[in-house]
Amino acid sequence: MSRPTRPDHDVLLAEGAAPIRLWTRGVPVEDDARRQLINTARMPFIYRHLAVMPDVHLGKGSTIGSVIPTRGAIIPAAVGVDIGCGMMAARTTLTAADLPDHLHGLRSAIEAAVPHGRSLSRGKRDPGSWGRPPALVDVYWKALLPGFRRLVDKAPRLEKTNHHTHLGTLGTGNHFIEVCLDEADRVWFMLHSGSRGVGNAIGRHYIELAQADMRQHLANLPDRDLAYFEEGSTHFDDYVEAVGWAQDYARKNREFMMAQVVGAARAVIAKPFEADVEAVNCHHNYVQRETHFGAEVLVTRKGAVSAQKGQLGIIPGSMGAKSYIVRGKGNPESFCSCSHGAGRTMSRTAAKKRFTVADQIRATEGVECRKDAEVIDEIPMAYKDIDAVMAAQDALVEVVHTLRQVVCVKG
Repeated sequence: MSRPTRPDHDVLLAEGAAPIRLWTRGVPVEDDARRQLINTARMPFIYRHLAVMPDVHLGKGSTIGSVIPTRGAIIPAAVGVDIGCGMMAARTTLTAADLPDHLHGLRSAIEAAVPHGRSLSRGKRDPGSWGRPPALVDVYWKALLPGFRRLVDKAPRLEKTNHHTHLGTLGTGNHFIEVCLDEADRVWFMLHSGSRGVGNAIGRHYIELAQADMRQHLANLPDRDLAYFEEGSTHFDDYVEAVGWAQDYARKNREFMMAQVVGAARAVIAKPFEADVEAVNCHHNYVQRETHFGAEVLVTRKGAVSAQKGQLGIIPGSMGAKSYIVRGKGNPESFCSCSHGAGRTMSRTAAKKRFTVADQIRATEGVECRKDAEVIDEIPMAYKDIDAVMAAQDALVEVVHTLRQVVCVKG
């Protein structure tokens, strides 16, 4: 392996692999992630090179924080099971002075308005889903239903998934809703979620199908989770349709939650306000057709955001760190992409072993949020330094707004 450098990034060259361009200067990259990148780069249909974002870390099959351009094939596990996961942010006409002196009531109102978390107690409804979806969820679902019926015709197992009852819900893990202040103390609402249970089921179904289709070839793959569909095959077309539907679901999921957050805030904040002054809704786990270097390619962003020239995106930090609204610079070598966040430095299990509730309380001082053992895996110290991550991708985006959270709702 060799590591030549460029003015704004490094290049990893390995035998039998496409070049790997890394915007990771000043941030740690684990050895396992490098090996996983090389495995992906050795797939024969990679177009030109892989682009690696500064939040890169080990994932399933392919690293999170990577941009994978392909021609003639698609890897379902590279897209993953949280299809269409992404961010939405909206600036309001409020300022910090308009917020209540005590923010617990605002957090409670948001928690009541948006189902979040997950509990599978026998005989009881999961609080992370709707018992009876609101009328507006029914309207959103009605628009999605014809596409869903087509998916079920091809994959009947998708019928018995959480789809209607998960639309407009947050989920668990690193999904969140935040109230933030920007550099001028203007109030923003921001949230992070994807296609929920139905997207997970779609992802798992097609990952398993790709592995079944390639059963006789799996031993020759660097990783069984790099099983792929060849363009022109029935399953390729079915997967492209399914993943497109899940991405649409994810976008609508975020839109509905944002409306719920705004409504909850209006019930708590006395001053009338608008909340669509400046809005961004972007995926960071998805695949779509794009044109790069004069060729049409399939671009899989697994934990990466589109950063076309002038395009707005969102790069969140962690529960106790800054987040950024950014504008893309359209860097062609990155396939016009940037990071999707800070990126983990340790597993959730490792974080829970290393840190305590007292650590969590100190790390989230000044933020109205949960501070208990169940969220230690999301402690800021389990993530990379967001300032270093932003510095490493200075050639990819420019910062438009810097946000700091004052309220954080976790699943």
